[in-house]
Amino acid sequence: MFHVERSRPAGRPTDPVDDALREGLAELALPSQLAEPLGELAQLVAAWASRMNLTGHRSASDVATHLVLDALALAGSLPVQPRSLADLGSGAGFPGIPLALLWPACRVTLVDARERRHHFERAAIRALGLPNVTPLWGRAERIDPLLHEVVVAQAMAPPAQALAWMARWAEPGGWLALPQSGDAPPVATSPGIESAGVRTYRVPVTGVARSVWLGRRHRGT
Repeated sequence: MFHVERSRPAGRPTDPVDDALREGLAELALPSQLAEPLGELAQLVAAWASRMNLTGHRSASDVATHLVLDALALAGSLPVQPRSLADLGSGAGFPGIPLALLWPACRVTLVDARERRHHFERAAIRALGLPNVTPLWGRAERIDPLLHEVVVAQAMAPPAQALAWMARWAEPGGWLALPQSGDAPPVATSPGIESAGVRTYRVPVTGVARSVWLGRRHRGT
């Protein structure tokens, strides 16, 4: 079982990003050692966001609380700890990069059609030393897919359209996950996809309510 650090060592200076991450990791019962690389990710995103339209969150603290911890909270609502995961429409690398840090044995693929965001993902992967992450530049519905055990798409397209694209990237029997704010509305499944229901969760520190619709690709498709 992981040891979770819940208190600040004596004499350690105040760092709002580190504090938020450690508090969130403690709430999620995840190892406190993740705070350092996750904090570096938050700082990278904030630095790049000041020069380009990477995300609406401009400060490292906002990135940590609204993007990093959101991704880690999602991890606890996925039906499996995957061997491989595709993040379609990955943008600034969320949730894919935090999940790659959480699960270093998981093969993670980031797919985004915007060149500048793809360049950021490549830079972040180099800076964080993530050999388990591969960034791909292109539209998820057009480039040749690589099959994964779990496929995540966050605000990439309306659910019905997103599912059709996600199914291309899921191995037979693989899982599809559509994270959403609040309660997820009913999702009409595409042929070859079976609904597995909706799970709700809260993001630590902020308490934001989230839900994720889950589906599964039929094994025979």
